[in-house]
Amino acid sequence: MQVLGKNLIGFTESSEGTVGIQAINPASGEPIGPLFFKATPSELDLAIHKANTAFAVYRKKSGVEKATFLEAIALEIEALGDTLTERYIAESGLPLGRAQGERGRTCGQLRLFAGLLKEGSWVNAIIDTAQPDRQPLPKVDLRAMELPLGPVGIFGASNFPLAFSVAGGDTVSAMAAGCPVVFKGHPSHLGTSELVGRAILAAAQKTGMPDGVFSLVFDDTIEIGQALVKHPLIKAIGFTGSLRGGKSLFDAAASRPEPIPVYAEMGSTNPVFILPKTLKEKGDTLAQAYMNSVTMGVGQFCTNPGLLVIEKDDAFVEKLESVSAESNGGVMLNKGIQSVYHKGIEEFEKYAKVISFGKKPEGFTSALPVIFKADYQTFKDSEILKEEVFGPSSLVVEASSREEIMEVARNLSGHLTATVFGSPEELADYTDLLELLEQKVGRLIINGFPTGVEVTHAMVHGGPYPATTDSRSTSVGTMSITRFTRPVCYQDMPDTLLPVELQNENSLGIWRKVNGEMGK
Repeated sequence: MQVLGKNLIGFTESSEGTVGIQAINPASGEPIGPLFFKATPSELDLAIHKANTAFAVYRKKSGVEKATFLEAIALEIEALGDTLTERYIAESGLPLGRAQGERGRTCGQLRLFAGLLKEGSWVNAIIDTAQPDRQPLPKVDLRAMELPLGPVGIFGASNFPLAFSVAGGDTVSAMAAGCPVVFKGHPSHLGTSELVGRAILAAAQKTGMPDGVFSLVFDDTIEIGQALVKHPLIKAIGFTGSLRGGKSLFDAAASRPEPIPVYAEMGSTNPVFILPKTLKEKGDTLAQAYMNSVTMGVGQFCTNPGLLVIEKDDAFVEKLESVSAESNGGVMLNKGIQSVYHKGIEEFEKYAKVISFGKKPEGFTSALPVIFKADYQTFKDSEILKEEVFGPSSLVVEASSREEIMEVARNLSGHLTATVFGSPEELADYTDLLELLEQKVGRLIINGFPTGVEVTHAMVHGGPYPATTDSRSTSVGTMSITRFTRPVCYQDMPDTLLPVELQNENSLGIWRKVNGEMGK
């Protein structure tokens, strides 16, 4: 399969625009062909209208039919072989192992959602049967389930060219719910996006999905993105990126005549707390493991541990200085991310002490690791030190007492994760810390660093603002499907006209709550 530099408007290729953009190799700084023409407003409008037309058909597809579609996408992506991984590496600067791992994760989550659809109970079918003889008034028959919202706009993330991109978690959960997707590709990985977009459309045609079930448009400015959010036919938005970007989309969606939900995953420093006894006993091991987590993927994971909270321990800081000085930097995903990283480091240097800089590699967008430290009072007084610096850096906050540790936790904003290292006895003594943290994050981790997000039914990749714009949802795992649905109730609907999931027979054999009791 060739990369042609086209917008994919349903089953049709399009390049009406006159402004060209190219991906840049972050290792060499060289442009990567071909030239992509930025989507025009008319191309975007056509994609959205196609999605709206497709919705009338796609929303009625059975769980098995949609599952077959998702499984076919996984097969088409795998069939791209080296063409996909080579393009991925060229556009991201990431190694082959990361490309292969991310492809596996992408296909794995497609198949995970396919399994969810085949089983079918995710629709949350609830049936309260009529009681015509109830006094003083009869009780009507009421049945409810989740139904898809409509066409959805999704934005590609910079840091995961596959797993949070064209066929990533947002797209998969939306299409699993029954929503057509109009996807805005990230300008850092244009070719990777086109290849995966073509794989989705090939799968759609092979499985009989309607034209418009998926479209892919490109732009390197905010114009098309804002137009996508504001289009009256779009019913929800999925986004992974910066706080500034996510908040701007949220504000645009809220200002529409018909406001729509925006599920934006944004900034998080993912605080790590190491309790005193564990720090003394395992400090050397934890210092190395911490640096491994900070520098994983050149620090470009949304779960990168940007904040470490300890009671002051000079021996641990000395060990951390040693291992951080030996840590390797790497090539960042694009020049913009590198620039923001450097600015963040410069700001931190005004308030915090540098423990150590790591080793800087060669490369157009290279970055070196850096670890800072500050005492509790300095951290408390500085809003800058509470902000995320996206990249291989982290801040150690040295508290002088248990109460200062607790104060750090009390004053945290929302985050994706928080981690606590401690023995069973220490954890029992710090239950008040755990109870505080569970109010601040979407995932609370014990004795493990946060980098790495399993794609499972139970995963929550979300958290209170500013980690996300809606703490009630997740962008990873099968629970994310309900971001793109709404509950609909049917009163006294004839059985034959009800969705099959709510009919008396339960021919699908799904779990349902009938008169308050779960059963099949």
